[in-house]
Amino acid sequence: MSNLSDLYQEVILDHNRRPRNFRVLDAATHQAQGYNPLCGDRFELYLTIDGGVITDVGFQGSGCAISKASASMMTDCLKGCPVADACALFERFHSMVTTPPDIAVEDLGKLSSLAGVREFPVRVKCASLAWHTFKAALNQSQRATTESAG
Repeated sequence: MSNLSDLYQEVILDHNRRPRNFRVLDAATHQAQGYNPLCGDRFELYLTIDGGVITDVGFQGSGCAISKASASMMTDCLKGCPVADACALFERFHSMVTTPPDIAVEDLGKLSSLAGVREFPVRVKCASLAWHTFKAALNQSQRATTESAG
């Protein structure tokens, strides 16, 4: 395994073992539940949005290492982010994990550690569950599922 692959694997394992923002936000202005029926991952995402900025974000639930690490990294990236920028980041992340493996993708910092899932279509749903739940919370649709997400 290359040094970069080792680093990426360690980032994922660290976020799985010690997820950031793993908590309920009592004063959340937006929230949604996410569910991946293929593997049983379930998360609840909480957002506090004030003046068009995500001032706080948290999540609770359970899932595989990839889904939990993705949720943890996502919450780190979204905290303090204007909603419009967060939506653009969703699109960039989604593009990164769904682009064919032989095509170069944009470097998204720590989020790039999840780029390898694009080689395993079932794992794309694990990596993107939290992100689709984020979009559901923004749209106040309360629920997201990876059944139709890619």
